Amino acid sequence: MIQEDIRVKEIRELWDRWNDARQDWDTQAREDIDFYLGNHFTEDEMNALAERNQSAMPIDRLYSAIEQFKAIITSKPPKFSAVGREDSDNKLANVWKVILEYIWDLSDGNETFKQVIHDYAVTGLGYFYTYIDNEADYGRGEVKFTYVDPFRVVVDPNSRNRWFDDASGIMLSTIFTKRQLLDLYPQLGQIAEGEEKAIIEDLDTIDHEEDYPNSTNAQSKPRFTPDVVKDYDTFETDKYRLIESFSKIKVPYFRMVNLQTGDEKIVDEQALSTIMQDPKTKLAVDEGMIDFVEVLQTRIKLTCCVGQVVLYERILDTDIYPIVPVPNIWTNTPYPMSDIRKNKDFQRFLNKTVSLITSHAQASSGLKLLVPQGSVQDMEELERDWANPNATIEYDSSFGEPHFPSPQPLANSIMQLPQLVEKYIDLNMGIFEMMQGNTEVAPKTSSATMMLEDFGQRRSKSKLRDIEGSLKRLGRVVYNLAKSHYDFKKTFRIAQPNNDIDEYTINKRLYDDKTKELMNIENDISVGQFDIRVIGNSTMPSNKWGEWNIYMEAYQAGLIDRQEALKKTEIFDKSGVLQRMDVVQQLQQQLAGAQEQIKKLSGDLQTRDREAINLRKQTEVEKFKGRLKEQEQSSKADSKIAVGRLSNAVKLESEKLRLATEAEKRSQTQKGDKR
Repeated sequence: MIQEDIRVKEIRELWDRWNDARQDWDTQAREDIDFYLGNHFTEDEMNALAERNQSAMPIDRLYSAIEQFKAIITSKPPKFSAVGREDSDNKLANVWKVILEYIWDLSDGNETFKQVIHDYAVTGLGYFYTYIDNEADYGRGEVKFTYVDPFRVVVDPNSRNRWFDDASGIMLSTIFTKRQLLDLYPQLGQIAEGEEKAIIEDLDTIDHEEDYPNSTNAQSKPRFTPDVVKDYDTFETDKYRLIESFSKIKVPYFRMVNLQTGDEKIVDEQALSTIMQDPKTKLAVDEGMIDFVEVLQTRIKLTCCVGQVVLYERILDTDIYPIVPVPNIWTNTPYPMSDIRKNKDFQRFLNKTVSLITSHAQASSGLKLLVPQGSVQDMEELERDWANPNATIEYDSSFGEPHFPSPQPLANSIMQLPQLVEKYIDLNMGIFEMMQGNTEVAPKTSSATMMLEDFGQRRSKSKLRDIEGSLKRLGRVVYNLAKSHYDFKKTFRIAQPNNDIDEYTINKRLYDDKTKELMNIENDISVGQFDIRVIGNSTMPSNKWGEWNIYMEAYQAGLIDRQEALKKTEIFDKSGVLQRMDVVQQLQQQLAGAQEQIKKLSGDLQTRDREAINLRKQTEVEKFKGRLKEQEQSSKADSKIAVGRLSNAVKLESEKLRLATEAEKRSQTQKGDKR
């Protein structure tokens, strides 16, 4: 028979005490889940509705409000950043940013985040759980995180810190069947020394306990949970509770100081033992060149037990609990309230008001006939013939006439109550009509819409800042565990939305080619200290159309370039688009240059045409001048000949005239001589 380990006894006692302390929260949280699932009515209320022939159909305003809130908060994955505490650490900041993104993707961070926010909104408390998956990466291990159901976690009830930093411990419970437990821990199937049966046969079992919530309303729709489903397997009747207990302890570390150079290095006991095995280091210590200062640091101790035995114990290299809470409405206790709990009474009032209106509508639509006593002899015949339009019904008018009583109308204020209650629930949840896409209340301009959306999201942003505080702690735990676990060479590769690849190789050792001595370790993540932060409002949705219009106006005004404007689009391949835009721009510039060249050449051609025309005109003029000169010369020759001919004729005529004159003179002389 296996004896109970003293550590297990202590853990069991704490589990029982802490679990009892949270029973009020447990009951309320289970009822919150019922309301989220639409199970709003108690058994008595359902029976009362059935008597009035009414169905138990609530106007579920809480579900839509919760879903809208989840959609707003988880619209985009959070963005982590690493900030070096010294200037020398900044070169590793991008490396750590990629590591955090890698672990987020490896852990299905988007889906995990949505589930945690679901628990946050519905039950008031969500949990992240960071761990090392030793089987991942072919046994080298990976740092991962997941979510855990809040009903599986118990916390020191004396804690008053929002993130349970002051709690003496946190415990995580998981219920396994025998087969599941043996699959995870096959050593439990072995036979212990001096025993005749396997270890698991002697382990204490539990009696039909649940880690997961079921419905608290007996008449509500059944809700299947992992634990409930297990109960349907009649062959797996044995159930075991495995408890992972986390507590804070003080662990000795040593500050190794080189008194000559002033360099410091923090090492644990194991690393110190390894260092002291080096003869050079041991000699330096003996000669007083290296000094060691012991310092105590807070670390998380993990003890895992099942039944009466401890499976393992580990010291986690982090001072923050790996189970990171995400509390909703803080109550200064480990038991926060949910948004549903704040609005359950309003939902009940809404259901009752709608039931009242429905009941009145049924009573008003169902006509009632008042028949004076004695006026009708056969009431059954009256009822049978009443629906017959051709029936003849006799009655004694002396007793009075049958008539229909007029139903009393409901007050207008009652008819308006459901809408008022719905608006109040939305106001309480911080969800407004415009955030739900109601175009009737939307402004006409994109800038006004974005302004109203920003105001409307203030309630959600206030909650988001608290959630970002938990995300920051998650990032710090991941950073602490990754810094100690990834002490080997490893390449982290992240694909960005634009298809760019961010890739870094850590702990890459560089050796001298000749001496083979270690010269440097490239991207040594063990050095330096970083603060892990979450970029504010990185998970919130944005008005893409409004932002796009504003960016386009800024681009057209010359305030930003096209690359900055393109960031506000959902274009997947932004770099490719920019490259193609550059190519198109270059082609357009080349085309414009070609067109300018063509224009110039066209002008030159026109000039050449004009010059050719002028040349042709000049040639024609010269030809015409030649012809004119030839004609002139011909004319001059002809004129000379004519003049010669005319001169000869004149001379001839002159000679004739002279001869005639001389003959006349001789004639006159002869006449005078005769007388």
